[in-house]
Amino acid sequence: MMLKPVWIYLENGVFLEAKSFGFEGSKTGEIVFNTSLSGYQEIMSDPSYAGQFIVFTMPEIGIVGTNDNDMESSTIYASGMFVRSLNETPSNFRSQKSLPEFLKQHKSMGICDIDTRYLTKMIRDSGPKMMIASTEVSDPEKLKAMLASSPRIEEVNYIEKVSTPKSYVHDHGVWNAETQSYNATPKRLGKKILAVDLGIKHNILNELYEVGLDVEVVPHNFSGDDAIARYKKGEIHGVFLSNGPGDPLILKSEAAEVKKLIDAKVPMFAICLGHQLLSIAHGYPTYKLKFGQHGGNHPVKNTKSNIVEITTQNHNYNVPDSICKIAKITHVNLFDNTIEGLEYNDAPIFSVQHHPEASSGPQESRYIFQEFANRL
Repeated sequence: MMLKPVWIYLENGVFLEAKSFGFEGSKTGEIVFNTSLSGYQEIMSDPSYAGQFIVFTMPEIGIVGTNDNDMESSTIYASGMFVRSLNETPSNFRSQKSLPEFLKQHKSMGICDIDTRYLTKMIRDSGPKMMIASTEVSDPEKLKAMLASSPRIEEVNYIEKVSTPKSYVHDHGVWNAETQSYNATPKRLGKKILAVDLGIKHNILNELYEVGLDVEVVPHNFSGDDAIARYKKGEIHGVFLSNGPGDPLILKSEAAEVKKLIDAKVPMFAICLGHQLLSIAHGYPTYKLKFGQHGGNHPVKNTKSNIVEITTQNHNYNVPDSICKIAKITHVNLFDNTIEGLEYNDAPIFSVQHHPEASSGPQESRYIFQEFANRL
């Protein structure tokens, strides 16, 4: 496979040349790094990465190829990926497409033959940067001008792009490696929830169904009043707020609807962006971390059990410490002591910042889905 050159310009003035193996053209986005050792397909198809270029610290990427069953959404919303070395030929019986074919199909850029350690250290030291990558334009001044005229990631409402346009029912559990299929009929509890799609991952829905909950997925612009009416009638037993991309402070209308649910004391559970949205709806705005948390090996302490769980993380924003005035901290990130989980004092609401669905990643926090089911 002949790899074409690609030119990269970052907002701090860094200009680089590498090789392209995915979509050809020009794309802008925010560059972040991910420390996971596996699961690149699940990471790339996670809607939470919309508008971002992901630098993989794992040096060899592509060996297991890609397949339809490991998708976390219907497409790739990430702008692209950086890898040190590309494995063009997959070696896995489940593979249906190579990584280059996969990226081209979903119009996402692939960049290789570049020093990913250098990029990771730069992001670690000075934070994520807006950047542009192009297989068409090589002049750094032109790239600088193109980047300057593009919107920044915090200025774009990516939720409108990644959320489902209409409601639907999710009706299967997690992937079963022995049967090579999804669990179709886990034990049912007779409890139904609404899952608000802010960029939801497929495996979150799988886990919710797996613990016995009936799951109806609704768009980001759902009606809080309608959800409250259905809860009072006994049609639903709670609401789940999903993960998703972008700056949570831009979601003013969504926060207003969530506030209605809070006031009505509707039971809620939230992950990642949903966790942040709950904080905002309670009157505690989020803030941006220096370089975010992205990876599958982050230690989090459960303050109830004092057990340290190894978790999957994917967020650039965090809830403020001042939220302790209205909520108890249930989980703490041991890398930077930021809040990873909350239980609100005056309502049946709790949330976590990390990803207990573990796709990809460790499964030590998977119990949280059962905890949600037990509370309804």
